[in-house]
Amino acid sequence: MTSCVAKEPIKKIAIFGGTHGNELTGVFLVTHWLRNGTEVHRAGLDVKPFITNPRAVEKCTRYIDCDLNRVFDLENLSKEMSEDLPYEVRRAQEINHLFGPKNSDDAYDIVFDLHNTTSNMGCTLILEDSRNDFLIQMFHYIKTCMAPLPCSVYLIEHPSLKYATTRSIAKYPVGIEVGPQPHGVLRADILDQMRKMIKHALDFIQHFNEGKEFPPCSIDVYKIMEKVDYPRNESGDVAAVIHPNLQDQDWKPLHPGDPVFVSLDGKVIPLGGDCTVYPVFVNEAAYYEKKEAFAKTTKLTLSAKSIRSTLH
Repeated sequence: MTSCVAKEPIKKIAIFGGTHGNELTGVFLVTHWLRNGTEVHRAGLDVKPFITNPRAVEKCTRYIDCDLNRVFDLENLSKEMSEDLPYEVRRAQEINHLFGPKNSDDAYDIVFDLHNTTSNMGCTLILEDSRNDFLIQMFHYIKTCMAPLPCSVYLIEHPSLKYATTRSIAKYPVGIEVGPQPHGVLRADILDQMRKMIKHALDFIQHFNEGKEFPPCSIDVYKIMEKVDYPRNESGDVAAVIHPNLQDQDWKPLHPGDPVFVSLDGKVIPLGGDCTVYPVFVNEAAYYEKKEAFAKTTKLTLSAKSIRSTLH
């Protein structure tokens, strides 16, 4: 008989929108749910919609001083509060106070952090821990409910490339990324997809709390390997752009020798190395400043044991 992992029931959930102030689907949904939370209400659950970066939302810009989704490390969270700190570091401390403290028993059980990408990634769930049975089960449930629409899982577990996300204050952090959508724009199809992902996630949690046992499952995930910058000239300026064959081909296999970049004079730069990779965040607008043209991932299968709530 397969062992079943008993987990504490889920009590406190936050839904973050506006971590990046120009990614409007999360802003739009969270603002709506703050006015009328019927859609995200579930019996026995405390579900709190929350605008994380209100000043950036007001200006419809990604951030004010620095990227809020990169500053939730313990060093920033423990800095002495001061007006000299970047706005987003001060805001991170406020969010940690409200929904954390990070790594503590008092922290919120789950944070759903809602994002948009200009890349053609469709519905994406972002996983930070490959050994988390509960989240693998949740993601399996969401993927099954969203079918036949693809819902990919991006695993950012990496010794140097994993970053200190806003949602990482929760016991179970969940990134939800839906695209393609230009920043500062709302698209009805993207809105509908993100809304459904949240609905299915909350339904899963309710079923879990009510005592439903979820049998063992497995999901395919795409684990980050490396971030790739654009070719640059001696001045540090971009010298070649994403090749048309790669544009909009997120999650599709990219083989050694396949074209990746093309320069203005027509020079094609192919993928090096000797292994097939799966590109994500291809030509993401917000990542030009981060010097990231796309990320290489490798495809893995993760398995989860059967889970049920300890109340039953």
